[in-house]
Formats: sequence, structure tokens, C-alpha cells
Amino acid sequence: MASFMFRSPFKIPVVEGFEQKKSYMGLKATSFNVRINPLRSRQVSVQLLTIDSTPVNAPEAPPLPPSKPADPVIDQPLQLSRRARRNRKSSTQRAAFQETNITPANFIYPLFIHQGEVDIPIKTMAGCYRLGWRRGLVEEVARARDVGVNSIMLYPKVPDALKSPTGEEGFNDNGLVPRTVRLLKDKFPDLVIYTDVNFDEYSSSGHGGIVRDDGVILNDETIHQLCKQAISQARAGADVVCTSEMLDGRVGAVRAALDSEGFQHVSIMSYSVKYTSSMYGRFRKVELDKKTYQINPANSREALLEAREDEAEGADILMVKPALPSLDIIRLLKDKTLLPIGACQVSGEYSMIKAAGLLKMIDEDKVMMESLICMRRAGADLILTYFAVQAATILCGESKKFIFN
Repeated sequence: MASFMFRSPFKIPVVEGFEQKKSYMGLKATSFNVRINPLRSRQVSVQLLTIDSTPVNAPEAPPLPPSKPADPVIDQPLQLSRRARRNRKSSTQRAAFQETNITPANFIYPLFIHQGEVDIPIKTMAGCYRLGWRRGLVEEVARARDVGVNSIMLYPKVPDALKSPTGEEGFNDNGLVPRTVRLLKDKFPDLVIYTDVNFDEYSSSGHGGIVRDDGVILNDETIHQLCKQAISQARAGADVVCTSEMLDGRVGAVRAALDSEGFQHVSIMSYSVKYTSSMYGRFRKVELDKKTYQINPANSREALLEAREDEAEGADILMVKPALPSLDIIRLLKDKTLLPIGACQVSGEYSMIKAAGLLKMIDEDKVMMESLICMRRAGADLILTYFAVQAATILCGESKKFIFN
């Protein structure tokens, strides 16, 4: 609170009728000090009116300006050799110094397909569909390419009638995935197609491997079937086959099988770190214990061990699933290998952001973009995300660069 210190007292003589006449006898200035801040006092000259014997008409006083808090004043600034805020003082500088960037080229767009013609909404994933492979899929791929997303991954919904304990439909050259790959390559020759080398979608048990009568998952027998599946997908035109079952030795076996059939140019993206996470959506009405072949979410050294084995066996890309709960693992792999690192933003991550956005609890677009940039900051080169088209549309509007300004 401001305090006033007067240099000298002054007196106002009594004038008869003074209040009624609204006039002053004379004016004379007197000055005094004003302390406007407890940290420092300033000399302020203030003109006060005193009265002598000459009557005058007093001018109307001007209105006082609105009061505002005085800025704090310090006698000595901090002696800092480095002030990081200097590099944040304008939006242009913040954009120039942004360390991590993201473009549509970083995205792989996962697409669900089925045998029918009608696109079927997925109730637990707002905005996502099981696409009819002939029409809906082609339209969605075209939409993705319009905003710069030119990499997709196919996930088939196989009719139950085609499933079996040994998963033969997985390497049927006329099956849903090979037919779809050929169709897309015919329409979009430069499209990069990732295919999922898996067993559970073709298995009547829903497990990621052949199940013995006593419930044990048969590792080597399943890999024999997966090798045939990878060859079938490569023959159809797949650019990258993705070994996702977390069975021992699968990468080396698939690499050898592809090479023996003349597909040395086909890459392998290995799901090297696939945790038994609760974040995965279940599109089949089945809950299975996959803990004997997927990794405990509490373990990081085991994740590094799996990644090293896959790299030694010939993997070209290492994938981590899920993404946001595994940023530490993405960084660990980035520091330990020279291979590209992928991050799989799974259905649970997508649905949480979508649901909170629909409820107006968050700004969906900003949280979405922040989640993706965090994966890139951790070290991901590729991000498999259901947000691919939505995020790429924003990036196109920002000259293909998203700045947190």
C-alpha cells in the first residue's frame, strides 16, 4: 500500500463562505515524497493547492486515471549467464528451435478389412470401421494419400468358418489379405503395404499359435505355418511383413523363407516388444491368457533381450506395442540399436483420447498431436496410429509441421 511523506506541513486558512462559493483565494505549489513501492522509494513532485488572499475561480479537476498495481522493482537483477527464456520469446524462435518434428511420412495407417461390401462401425473406436475390401478400403486409402499418408497396414476379419486349429487360411493365396494387396497395388503402385504375419486371426482357438491338447502353445510348429503366410503375402505384393506373435525364432525363420523364395527385397518389421497390455481392444469376443509368449509389462531388460535377438535374426524394423505406456522402452531401443524403431499406438490409447475429446474433457486435436510428438521425441521413426489421417490433415494445414505455439 502506498504511503505519503510530507516535507513540510501546510495550513488552509478559514475563509467565510468558502464551501458555498466553490472558489479559492489563491494557488501555491508545495511538493512532497511518495513511496510507491516498499522495495524502492521515488521522488515525485506533487502540486498541492494552498490559499492566499487573492480570490480566483478554481478549474475543474481532471478525472484520475484508473489505478493499477505498480510493477515490482528490484535494486539488482539476478546475475545469470544463461537465460533459457531468451530462446522462447517469439513464435518464430520457438518454431526454429523445436527439436522434434512429425510429418505424414512417419505414419502407418492401420485398416480393418472384411469380406463384405458394407463398412461396419467399430463401436469401441469412434470413427473406425471394418471396411469392405473392394470399395470402402480403396476410398479410405485414397483419402489417406490425399493428406500424405502413403503407408498402411492391413488387419483382416476372417469368417469363423475359415478358421482352423492349424490356421491354413493364413497362407491361402486367394484369401482376403492377398486379394486385397493385389487390388491396392493395382490401383496405387507406390503405396507401401504392411501385412500382419499372425496366427490368432486364422486360428479357431484365437491364440497366437497352434494349441496342443494340454494347452501348450507349439512354438516351432506355428512358425512353420507363419513362414508360409509371409511368403503368400510377399507373393501378393506386400512391401513389409510384420512378425507379431512373439514366438521364439520367428524372425530368422521368416527371413530365411522369404530369401529362399526370391523375396530378399521384402522387409520384416518385428514386433520385438509386445507387452501383454490391457490397452488392446478385443475385436473377437474372447479373453485369452497370452502371457507365455507376450512380455510382462513390468520388464524392460527382457524387452531389450527380445529386440537384440530379432535384430540378430534379420529384422529391418523393431516395433514396440503399446506406444505411450512404453516410451521408456522406445528410448532404450533407440539408444541400443541403429535400426528404425516403430511405435504402435493401440486401440486403447486411441479410444481414451477420442472419448475424452467427445466429452469435451480435453482438446482432442492438441492431445492427439502431443501424444504423437512424444513418441517421436522418445525415438520412434514410424508410428502406427488410427489417428494417421486426422493428424496428417492438421499437419497439411500447418505446412506439414506442427508447432506447439
